[in-house]
This record gives sequence, C-alpha cells and structure tokens, in this order.
Amino acid sequence: MTTAFDPLDLAGLHLPNRIAMAPMTRSRAYGPGLSPTAATAAYYAQRASAGLIVTEGVQPSPVGQGYPDTPGLHSAGQVDAWRAVTDAVHAGGGRIFAQLMHTGRIGHPSLLPGGLHPVGPSAVAARGRIHTADGPRDLVVPEPLDEDGIRRTVGDHARAARNAIDAGFDGVEVHGANGYLLHQFLAPNSNTRTDAWGGTPQARARFAAEVVAAVADAIGAHRTGLRVSPGNPLGDIDEPEPEEGYLALLRALEPVGPAYLHVVETGGRALTLELRKRFPGVLILNARAADRPSGPQELALVADGTADMVAYGALFLANPDLPRRLRTGGPFNTPDRATYYGGGERGYTDYPALAAEPR
Repeated sequence: MTTAFDPLDLAGLHLPNRIAMAPMTRSRAYGPGLSPTAATAAYYAQRASAGLIVTEGVQPSPVGQGYPDTPGLHSAGQVDAWRAVTDAVHAGGGRIFAQLMHTGRIGHPSLLPGGLHPVGPSAVAARGRIHTADGPRDLVVPEPLDEDGIRRTVGDHARAARNAIDAGFDGVEVHGANGYLLHQFLAPNSNTRTDAWGGTPQARARFAAEVVAAVADAIGAHRTGLRVSPGNPLGDIDEPEPEEGYLALLRALEPVGPAYLHVVETGGRALTLELRKRFPGVLILNARAADRPSGPQELALVADGTADMVAYGALFLANPDLPRRLRTGGPFNTPDRATYYGGGERGYTDYPALAAEPR
C-alpha cells in the first residue's frame, strides 16, 4: 500500500515524500522592489523536508499585485533575490515551485505603481474590501482585458515562468484558484463576456488553458502545475455548477500535459474524484476537512488512492518539520493567525522544530 511517506516521481523530479507545503500569502516581501529577504530564505529552508514546497503567490507583472508586500518575479532584482531562497531550499534537500498569482480584480489602484488599475475579464467589481497601506478599501471595478491585454497577460505568465527557472525554482504552479484572475475567467458571475473568452464553460476555460500552455511552452510541461478550486466562493466567485467548466479545462489541457493538478477542495468529494479520474498527471489535494484544520487524518487520502499527494497550509506554517510530526503523530505547534500576514520573524521563522532524535 502506498503511503504519504513514500517517494513520488513528479514528471522526472524525485520527491522524497507525498506531503506538499501549500502556497500561503505571508506579505513579507520587504526587499527592494517587492523582493524576498533573508528571512524568506530561512522560512522556506526550514520546511525543506516537504515532498514539494509551493511558494506564496508571486505576481507575474506589476498589475498582478493584490496585497501589500507580496513578491514578484518580473524584474532582475526579484530573480536575484529568489535565487537565494531556492539555493537555501536545495541546500536543505528540498524541492520548490513558484506559484504565479495574478489577483485580477482583487486589488486596489493604491497598491499598484504608475497609475495602473486592477484588471479582470469583465467590468464587474467583487463585493468586499481589500487591505491597503491606508487601511481597508472597497474593491474597484476592474478594467476588462481586451484581446491585446489578454495576450499580454498570457505572455507575462510565460516570462515570469522563465524568470522562475532562472531563479533556480524546480517548476511553476499557475494559480487558477481562490477568486483570482484565472478563476475570474472561469466563473460566470465575474466573466460576463460573450466573445471567444466567455459565454460558455468551454470559452470561460480558454484563458486558464492558454496561460498554462504558455508556461509549459516556456519551461516544459514537466515543470508546470495548475491549482484550481472548483466552487470556491472566495473573491465573490459564484460557480453554481462547476463540473462542466473544470472538465472542459482538463480537456483543453490534454495536449499540454502539465505535471500536476492541485485541487483546493471546497465542495464535495465527488468532483475531486472525477477530476482525479480525468487528469493523467499527479493530483495534489488540499482536502476539505469540515470544522477542523487538515491534519494527520488526511494522510489516508494517499493510501486510498484519492490523491497522489496531500497539501497542508496552516499546519505547515506552524510546523517546519511537518512530515516528521505527521509520521510520529505530533505534537503540533498551533498556528498564530495574528502573524499570518505581514510583520517580522515572529510567527514566520520562529516556530520550533522537534528536538533531534537521539542517536
């Protein structure tokens, strides 16, 4: 029987176990030009025992930023700074993918340089507020991407993927989940277009498929993953019947053959199992655990074949040596929610690992 502690071949990349560190925004890109710092390198290096680390969301272009102090991968300085992070993770024996996250309509002009304005598939604002340097602000109506804007945005993702490889990352995860730009194109309430990029599930899936294809063309499909969250209401998304759209997306990706599909499970298990059946690559599951954080119980999802890997977010944030703790059944540090976003090293690099095992 396969367990979460067994190795896995991820399209040619050897993973020592099947426990992934999920991407988590930390808003600590305090280096020049929104670049990571030495503390970022320490944070990820502490967690190098993961089978695979997926970084916090990294904007592929300046207009893709939706929160304060989130890092980019669109300048030479950012690439150089990320190289220190990947070197530290590799020195610890780890593997690390960069997550490319364009937040689309989730943002505010005050967060963007040079008079830029948030963009989206349609001129439909998300309900809610966003944190800025001046406090919470209402989300704005995005500028709809025209054909040139769509092509430019696809190209931005491809360039950022090449930058990621130049920075030493083992691959790239395209963020198509949690209410951000690709998810906005997938959802009928945020994508009201009637052209070739909207109007049907197949057309709404086109943008996400073309971004993934462009990234795979730039760096290789074996280095490319995609994260999705069917039915997730984050970012004022409404997908009342997500199955048809996500199966259309998988059909569009068949010629591309990305290495993995990372599913954030927000609804029932049935759609997860259908995606599992239809996707030929590795399936990473950030499982839905009702009324509790994901924990040791989710390891069984590898053993029963539901997923090839299981991803942990907050539990990995608080437990840098999480695979070891999962193997022994704990104990587990408790995540401090007050330090999730922004701040210094408290709640970032100061969570203790277990004492070394006696020889």
